[in-house]
Amino acid sequence: MTNQTTKPVKAIILSAGQGRRLLPLTENTPKCLLPVAGKPVLAWQIDALLAAGVEEVTIITGFQVAQIGELLQQRYAHHPKIKILFNPFYEVADNLASCWIARTEMDSDFLILNGDTVIETALLDKVLNSESAPITLSVDFKDSYDADDMKVQLNADGWVQQVSKIVPPHQVNAESIGLIYFRGNGAPLFRQAVEEALRHPAELKSWYLSIIDRLAKEHWVNSCSINGFRWCEIDFIEDLARAGIIFDESAS
Repeated sequence: MTNQTTKPVKAIILSAGQGRRLLPLTENTPKCLLPVAGKPVLAWQIDALLAAGVEEVTIITGFQVAQIGELLQQRYAHHPKIKILFNPFYEVADNLASCWIARTEMDSDFLILNGDTVIETALLDKVLNSESAPITLSVDFKDSYDADDMKVQLNADGWVQQVSKIVPPHQVNAESIGLIYFRGNGAPLFRQAVEEALRHPAELKSWYLSIIDRLAKEHWVNSCSINGFRWCEIDFIEDLARAGIIFDESAS
């Protein structure tokens, strides 16, 4: 298995939001720039992508875009394929609109990474070398799932049946970590679905996973277990502390 495609894989990081649940830390600082073990969340993500061989990275920004630009200038000036796309609707729309802003980047195999998910390179390698499918949802497992988890139902072969926060408890057997891999016809399928969805004003408030849920029901979405690899989603202040412990390299 290999992650070498006809064109190198690219990554889209959805980092437009402020992260109000992390106030007051995010009053003037976007969530993606909060430090984890001394390094901004976004830098953890970009460093992992680069180490996994993904050099073309597009960050969808919104809140305090200039600060994100400064980080790229300071740390990644020698990586010309790392760039910003601004989402002017970040105050009034959810991340489906960020996907719409990034739709022109979806012209070959690509990853979507939520702006608040810290990951390690080994996890990315596992996903990039996963069994080939149009869409691959990275999932993890635990004993119980709370209201905020993005819950997933899988069939016996590991294909995704549904993904949303309101999957009935007896049907949940995994959670989405916020990393999705699109290959082959999965890329145009998703791009087309995003374009169609945003023709309906109500969809401005939708998550892009509502589209993954829809495509899963048509058997386009496989799963890749990243159980045992390091990752942390940062929604609340206590998550920052937990991420700091998980990614503290001086402790390893």
